[in-house]
Amino acid sequence: MARTPSPLQTKRIPKRASKPVEPAEAAVAPPAAKKAKPAASAKVAKPVEAAPAKAHKPKLVRDSFTMPKDEYQVIDALKARALGLEKHVRKSELLRAGIRALAALNDRALLKAIAAVPTLKTGRPKGD
Repeated sequence: MARTPSPLQTKRIPKRASKPVEPAEAAVAPPAAKKAKPAASAKVAKPVEAAPAKAHKPKLVRDSFTMPKDEYQVIDALKARALGLEKHVRKSELLRAGIRALAALNDRALLKAIAAVPTLKTGRPKGD
């Protein structure tokens, strides 16, 4: 009966794209001996295409805020308006778009937009 070698006895060399794996004897040999290899036995490695860099996902932050009911209803009106333009949009997307629009304003226009919004008492509103 033939004896099957255990998986620990079989030697597997991992495939690497950047460097070919050399046996331990070649690693100990002086550099001059390495260069003396015949060209016929040398294998030419195919160039490996680099994988595109993964897009870094931004960390998301959850927050809550208080807003007057009539201004909150403007969000629903804007959602309906976008739906009429055949674009489904979420509340968070509308708020983010508004922040981008404010960021694009010059200083005078930003201060004017901020002045148009009344200051509210912070915290949760008391139940009616």
